[in-house]
Amino acid sequence: MPASYLLTWTIVALATAGVILRPRGWPEAVWAVGGALLLVLSGLLPGESALQAVGRGWDVYLFLIGMMLLSELGRQFGVFDWLADWTLSRARGSASRLFLDLYLLGTVVTIFLSNDATAVVLTPAVLTVTRKARVHPLPYLFACAMIANAASFVLPISNPANLVLYGGHTPALLPWLKSFALPSLASIVTTYLCLRRALPLGDPPAQVEQRTHLRGAGRLTLAGIVLTAVALLVVSALDLPLGPPTCLAALSTAALVLITTRTSPLPILQGVAWTALLLVAGLFVLVEGLSHTGVVAQMAQALPHWSPPLAGAVLAVACNLMNNLPAGLLTSSVLAAAHPSQAMVDSLLIGVDLGPNLAVTGSLATILWLSALRREGEHVDSGKFLQVGAQVMFPALFLALLLRWL
Repeated sequence: MPASYLLTWTIVALATAGVILRPRGWPEAVWAVGGALLLVLSGLLPGESALQAVGRGWDVYLFLIGMMLLSELGRQFGVFDWLADWTLSRARGSASRLFLDLYLLGTVVTIFLSNDATAVVLTPAVLTVTRKARVHPLPYLFACAMIANAASFVLPISNPANLVLYGGHTPALLPWLKSFALPSLASIVTTYLCLRRALPLGDPPAQVEQRTHLRGAGRLTLAGIVLTAVALLVVSALDLPLGPPTCLAALSTAALVLITTRTSPLPILQGVAWTALLLVAGLFVLVEGLSHTGVVAQMAQALPHWSPPLAGAVLAVACNLMNNLPAGLLTSSVLAAAHPSQAMVDSLLIGVDLGPNLAVTGSLATILWLSALRREGEHVDSGKFLQVGAQVMFPALFLALLLRWL
């Protein structure tokens, strides 16, 4: 192996470790961008190639901006408080019912708005619920994080990684459902059952004495979120990029709400986690650096010798070492070179989508989930996540891959 290849792999490995471990508490974006800059400055990756890699993520950037804007609008104008009261009133003092309702809500949001939306939009709402209910938040937060990945291959729009892996051109809806309906159902149900077994719910939730009323700005925000979901379904059916309509819908909603309430946009803009965009850009560049070492050609030659379930399982674990977004990008290049069977492609997609439930840095959705928790003063230990994730991810992955293989 040439020394330049070895050095590239070392830089990428160290940057990835920084994203996972966050030494000194520095944000994940610092390590991803730092590794990307080091590749370029050391001459291991041409600057032009790095810029092209950053440019390939434009659809993801716009999608995230839109979702983060909608989330911040929902937080500031009472949508999450209203949703918390509605959920608690349905629970009627039952922790099991509250857990199930939040899990089902996360399933719906993931299917129709994507797993990143579940992390960005739903996590603050779940925190609001647990605080009003005066219950330990950990089980309910884990439900939010895990369903974001477990339900992320029900539809093509349920995970931006789906678009990345298929090179932006996913199969039509009916063939997609034929391939993934049963594996998705198995993933969702198994994840729920394993979570209930792994995490005791504790005390019953408190009853809601006085429900929050959703006022004008909150209603506009909720309408904007619903219309965004409809727009995503339409553009997905038309095989169009998801980022522009998501960002446009969010900006339109924000403009309407801010004009109606005569509110400054600065608090909304300050609440958006802009570093998430830098993280994604850095990850795209790191993958481009790996591609320059010839790894894509080597993987394409090896792929025909693997069975689809085994390839999907290996990729599922690998996603937790490098994040599923760059893993999906790398896999997309391999698929373009190898031209494998549809069963292989589907198994790899299941691995990319479901595998990240093992570790906190497995998917962008989970990283966004962690960022949302930190903003609210909450902390989830990576070791605890791994402990729970191992109990949840492997059974769900086994059943999903088995059903797709059969």
